Amino acid sequence: MSEQQAPTTPTVETVEAVVRAQIARALGGRRGIIEAAVPTLVFTFCWITTKELRVALISSVVIALALLVARIVQRSTVQFVVNALFGIGIGWVFVTISARQGGSEDDQALAYFLPGIIYNSAYTVLLLFTCLIGWPLVGFMVGSVTGDPTAWHKDRQIVRLCTTLTWLLAVPCLLRVVVQAPVWFAGKAATIDPDTAVAVLGILKIAMGWPLQLAALAAMAWILARNKTPVEPVQPA
Repeated sequence: MSEQQAPTTPTVETVEAVVRAQIARALGGRRGIIEAAVPTLVFTFCWITTKELRVALISSVVIALALLVARIVQRSTVQFVVNALFGIGIGWVFVTISARQGGSEDDQALAYFLPGIIYNSAYTVLLLFTCLIGWPLVGFMVGSVTGDPTAWHKDRQIVRLCTTLTWLLAVPCLLRVVVQAPVWFAGKAATIDPDTAVAVLGILKIAMGWPLQLAALAAMAWILARNKTPVEPVQPA
């Protein structure tokens, strides 16, 4: 008589625990959030106090490199500092393009903030699109743990939860665009003083960075604390 296959022991992991861990990993915790904000803070402060764009850019790079060295010395992940350096690099590219097009220093300083507005616009569209087509992006976080990137989609409860969480992830990006884009365009059109626009954008980028992200995460944590949706492991064929 053939031996019966033992039932698979259900995992004690929940979708909520998986999503909490994945989001924390993506943001890099408190230190990662600070590392993302400090270069922008330095750039804005240097621009406001010196009105020297090159000084502001170099200062932001120097502080980011110092954070990178600290990570290397401590043998911890450099991902979040590298992300910050990448953001500065993209900003510098936009500044260079503006300079080559004959833009003033004010125009070049405004150009530094344009990639962030574009990024948040694109990310908002992506997140909302995945919700609208029924494949919320957060669901793939669950799929990365279960071993099947799409199996979660068969469970309507998980899809509903992941859709709500994806909408919440989109809100900070959408708010940044709604608030920052008009300031950028007003500075570009000189309907407000460009120096003022740069200062406001720098303050907004910091104020609407990790504080807004933490507010969204608090709302997500509240939702995640209410539910205990089991993660089903992929069954062997």
